[in-house]
Amino acid sequence: MATQFADQTAFTYRSSPTANEVFEQWLHANPQARPVHTHPWDVSRSDIYVNDTWGPIFAEMRAQAPVNKVTGTPYGDYWNVVSHKAVLHVESLPEIFSSSWQHGGITIGDPPPDIDPAKLAERQLPMFIAMDRPEHTGQRRTVAPAFTPGKIVEMEAEIRRRTAAVLDSLPLGERFDWVDQVSIELTTGMLAILFGFPWEDRRLLTFWSDWAGDVELTLASELSDQRFEFLGEMAHYFQRLWIDRMGRPPSPDLISMMIHSPAMNHMSPQEFMGNLILLIVGGNDTTRNTMSGIIHALHQFPDQRAILEADGSLIPNAVQECIRFVTPLSHMRRTAVSDAELFGQQISAGDKVVMWYISANRDEAVFENPDKLIVTRENARRHLSFGHGIHRCVGARLAELQLRVLLEEMRERRLRVHVAGKVERVRANFVHGFRLMEVEVERY
Repeated sequence: MATQFADQTAFTYRSSPTANEVFEQWLHANPQARPVHTHPWDVSRSDIYVNDTWGPIFAEMRAQAPVNKVTGTPYGDYWNVVSHKAVLHVESLPEIFSSSWQHGGITIGDPPPDIDPAKLAERQLPMFIAMDRPEHTGQRRTVAPAFTPGKIVEMEAEIRRRTAAVLDSLPLGERFDWVDQVSIELTTGMLAILFGFPWEDRRLLTFWSDWAGDVELTLASELSDQRFEFLGEMAHYFQRLWIDRMGRPPSPDLISMMIHSPAMNHMSPQEFMGNLILLIVGGNDTTRNTMSGIIHALHQFPDQRAILEADGSLIPNAVQECIRFVTPLSHMRRTAVSDAELFGQQISAGDKVVMWYISANRDEAVFENPDKLIVTRENARRHLSFGHGIHRCVGARLAELQLRVLLEEMRERRLRVHVAGKVERVRANFVHGFRLMEVEVERY
């Protein structure tokens, strides 16, 4: 059972150092160990995302070979799937292209080949997004009621109240970090509500999310060890919440839903940790980075910001366009469980297949002028940022609501945000977003 892996003695939960700090220090101290990427289409390299230079590489692949194989990378051999049509095709065939953790899971990384088998078994973290049917179906159905249209409507007033409070606290005409003061504050608050998580500790959710979502940490075994120490602390904290709520009547928080679900109330410790990571990263990193990406994109395209400021009815469509433009998760991985042909390429059973959402959302064949934010774009909803098919993001409606409310409350206050200082992007090939973005706010 999920509550059988840690005692309940006094425990200290660390909130530092951050995953980014540790990884940057490791890169500086171990220049000889930096991953070497020699293939021109090896887009697993994190520098192209931190430097925002990924666009031309994907455009070249879309034009020349929308399905192509790269070999000899730090993450092994893998297939790039970069066009909108090809990504949809792979997503639509889950019986051929598996998401299961037993075949490699949903991210491009793999465990080190020399890892001790006992340690590997301990660190394989099943989560329902990394499961195939029928296991995926039962666990997804457990948490789906928290994100129904009715529940989303119920949440709107609280989301609007908290968003208004955060925006009203911002200093006009002074430089501050939008990522920390707005994006992180709003998303961790939402997660705390969903989990029934103690409010005073909500920033731990961001800390754990960053340690869980940084795929690059797997490139260094010592960092991977540290990562699992922090994830163990996360599991310990949630175990306390689980035990506290056992025996109580069902309540709408996600912990209670898992307790009262036959599909999830007998999870192993690893499965419990895996699903926590899924819900925390899915509910934190993606919305957080889109909230930051919206501000950066509107600053980058002031003509579109002016259109949005003049017509608030465009906000729902603008949200979809911003989600397309930002693409907060760059990729999802599948593993072929049988031989298959994919757009003229022969995929072998066991091959790693990586769907690059970040490229599909800029596909010229689907989106006219794809590298520009266009808030009136008629087909913005065709973006693939939430995935497609059985694994489409279960919290998509909630993310859309949070983003819509943010833009509506900004317009209500006539707030215009300018990027006014340092911008630091995430050094990662999975999570796509911002670590720091210094801005100034004015009224228009």
